[in-house]
Amino acid sequence: MVSGVQLQGGRTWDGVRKLSRECRRVAQASSGNGKETLPCNHPSHIRLAQDRRCRIHLQDDPVAKLQHWAERLDFPSPPPTLPPDVRSRQLDCAKFGLALSPFVPPTVSLTQQIATALSRVQNTRLDLDVMTAEMVQDVATTVDGKVQLTLLLDSRDDASLVRDVRQAIVELPGVIDVKVNVRDPRQQAPTAARPGRALPMAPEAAPKAAPRVAAPTPVALPNLGRILAVSSGKGGVGKSTVSVNLAIALAQMGYRVGLMDADIYGPNIPLMMGLDQQPEVNKQAKIIPLEAFGVKLISLGFLIEKDQPAIWRGPIVMKLIGQFLKDVDWGQLDYFIVDMPPGTGDAQLSLVQTTLVSAALIVTTPQQVSTGDALRGVKMFERVAVPVLGIVENMSWFENPETGKPIALFGSGGGQRLAEQVGLDLLAQIQIDPRIAEGGDVGRPLVAVEPSAPAARAIVALAVRVVAGMDAIAARG
Repeated sequence: MVSGVQLQGGRTWDGVRKLSRECRRVAQASSGNGKETLPCNHPSHIRLAQDRRCRIHLQDDPVAKLQHWAERLDFPSPPPTLPPDVRSRQLDCAKFGLALSPFVPPTVSLTQQIATALSRVQNTRLDLDVMTAEMVQDVATTVDGKVQLTLLLDSRDDASLVRDVRQAIVELPGVIDVKVNVRDPRQQAPTAARPGRALPMAPEAAPKAAPRVAAPTPVALPNLGRILAVSSGKGGVGKSTVSVNLAIALAQMGYRVGLMDADIYGPNIPLMMGLDQQPEVNKQAKIIPLEAFGVKLISLGFLIEKDQPAIWRGPIVMKLIGQFLKDVDWGQLDYFIVDMPPGTGDAQLSLVQTTLVSAALIVTTPQQVSTGDALRGVKMFERVAVPVLGIVENMSWFENPETGKPIALFGSGGGQRLAEQVGLDLLAQIQIDPRIAEGGDVGRPLVAVEPSAPAARAIVALAVRVVAGMDAIAARG
């Protein structure tokens, strides 16, 4: 028995059976004298009469009336698993011209499926699921099944939540790729990217606006003296070589100089200065910087193994730079040289947010592929209100040992063009000297061991211009 089977719209299959009997009765009536009518109080008759404002007689095209009843009643077709006798009733109705509507299951969007799946992922620290705890933001999907979202993960939360969230979404039908961006809830939300060549992600709901977090206020560290950031837009241009030799040149001029290796991901200063030992800690719990060639220095290379990679995100980089500035016993310095990593990333931003940087020096090589990136470095420092002293062009030429004529291995004039473009001075052009590379590999900087070499003299002249530039900045207040 299938009486009482509930269908869409609250109807039952008893209604189908009743309609089937009506169909047979009308068909029989239509084959007679054509004068028989349906009872006027029949529900379907009343509804049709109300719609059309007319009395329905069998002589008025009974087939059309039956089709109208079928549309009004709108019985869905039975599911495939219903018993055969129910299927036969469907066929009975179809035999009399009744087109029953197919059953259409309700659709659930991918975003709703994701929300349902993530509501089963529990944060044990909060004893809530990640959706209730509002840990999931910026859910975006593509039509081909790619999903991207942001997970707000506190430092006290279990890191396995990232894996659980990804796994819950991957198991959904139609999902082919999942990207989970992890962010500390206390960090500022990233700025929305401008339209470009990135993968187009279509968010189905507008993400919540995260509260803005104020940027750290830089503090003055007068014991460090004048702080000079030596930076470049691209790696491999000799920025660390310039930093090391410039620091030694300033020390030779009688200044108290400190050198901080802020290149967290490639700390080469220990090798270039010939030091390979771990610094000690004094009674005030401050790190005692090592010293070489009259320069005090600190580097991450002193604190980790040579083959240990620094796989760190921005907050850790910022914390480390802050410790190098404040938790090292520098004493009183006149100049503090900071060897920055390539680019315009976390280290540069961390430095200018931690302390007041006096000026920056941009190192480049002559070719366009380098000067283009150096230009971005100049603009970055200008944007954070750090004066740029000028441009240093390294590897400007190689002197032919037989003829003494310069050979422009990397092109020529790039540094000068960049300086003119940004309205700065070209402070130095340093030629290629194999002894610079040799000295850097064995801890013997050229300025210290070969001060009469042309490249060494160019760096000493650069030091003089740096002092003059710093004096001018100080005079301007």
